[in-house]
Amino acid sequence: MSPRRNRQRGANPADHAGPGRYGLETTEEWRGEDWVVRPVGAAGAAKHYRCPGCDQEIPPGVPHVVTWPRHGGVDDRRHWHKACWSARNRRSARLQRSRNAPRY
Repeated sequence: MSPRRNRQRGANPADHAGPGRYGLETTEEWRGEDWVVRPVGAAGAAKHYRCPGCDQEIPPGVPHVVTWPRHGGVDDRRHWHKACWSARNRRSARLQRSRNAPRY
């Protein structure tokens, strides 16, 4: 008996992944501007990032979201904890990190 097939023959898995290479993107409004929000899974999180919501580090292997203004460039992308992005309207003014803190 041969093993069962989970995919149809000739089907391209990228066709079922949704738009874009990294998954489903959504658009949310924040501060009067449209922001693109893309989830990053644990397997895709390979570097250290600093969350602008809580000013804490996002270590590799932690799922999070990447956001950027709809009409922004690559330099405008920010990596947020999922909870920090959800609570962005309840946060106070931007936190100031100390002089010696690393800038990711």
